[in-house]
Amino acid sequence: MKILVTGGAGFIGSAVVRLAVARGHEVVNLDALTYAACLDNVAGAAQSNLYSFEQADIRDRARLDEIFALHRPDVVMHLAAESHVDRSIDGPGDFILTNINGTYNMLEAARSYWAAVGKPAGFRFHHISTDEVFGSLGAEGQFTEATPYDPRSPYSASKAASDHLVRAWHETYGLPVVLTNCSNNYGPYHFPEKLIPVVILNALAGKPLPIYGDGSNVRDWLYVEDHADALLLVVEKGVLGRSYNIGGENERSNLQLVQTLCRILDAKRPKAQGSYADQITFVTDRPGHDARYAIDPSRIREELGWRPSVTVEQGLEKTVQWYLDNEDWWKPLQARHGVGQRLGVKA
Repeated sequence: MKILVTGGAGFIGSAVVRLAVARGHEVVNLDALTYAACLDNVAGAAQSNLYSFEQADIRDRARLDEIFALHRPDVVMHLAAESHVDRSIDGPGDFILTNINGTYNMLEAARSYWAAVGKPAGFRFHHISTDEVFGSLGAEGQFTEATPYDPRSPYSASKAASDHLVRAWHETYGLPVVLTNCSNNYGPYHFPEKLIPVVILNALAGKPLPIYGDGSNVRDWLYVEDHADALLLVVEKGVLGRSYNIGGENERSNLQLVQTLCRILDAKRPKAQGSYADQITFVTDRPGHDARYAIDPSRIREELGWRPSVTVEQGLEKTVQWYLDNEDWWKPLQARHGVGQRLGVKA
């Protein structure tokens, strides 16, 4: 396939690019290179003649039309998005413009191109979204593909809106689409403003390890390379018009997660005295912090035969080792705007 990947210099997008190129697909990486993007994420893939890069903003419809006409992709994998909940609390406007307006532009550019090339049967628009659109769970239950939408943050509301647009373009215009909603990702090349890289890098620097509230908020953790594998499977074999929930089947509270990271670091890079867990610090909770996310991945398992390849403990060990081995990657990113600062405290 020739795959147009939006947001391919970001965390999840770059994992898709790396895996797709490794499997012999042609990849066009479309990325605006905003603050969380890093072309080093795809440096290996960029050495392949299967890879090409277009710096473009999905808010620029004319530029999107040019890229579709030039590269003539077989499928689109749309990952470009503003994704940090805390940043969405401080500045929701960017999330509306990119996640909603940008997705609208992508749908219209894809629809125009698809019609121009004769509506080939194999064309697909794969929209990659989040489980946060479903809101917050109590102590029991899991999100399924039929769970009603109930977004609680500007970020999740913008992603919910984009999901609705994608479904509407399928129903109204017949655009061949598939959708996926994933749980929390982690792994190599994770931009250092999210919980897991923050904990690893703060631990190594001797800084406090911040945990919102009492640390009881629960997430289902998905190793990013497993996610990339699932996404390529869905774009190839998913049923048109259908959505698939992709989960790691690895629920952990934030406190449990941080304690596990501390144990791994204690083993791999012991402190002169004490444990990294001594640095754990509880901070004021995030406004509107969802209590629990958990995904029921039955559909993708039963229909497409996919399951995650690692447990959260295995994935975290691999992740910690990657950060220990790749200081040259993460060190420069710590100077970018907002990294290392507490964001999302407005209410």
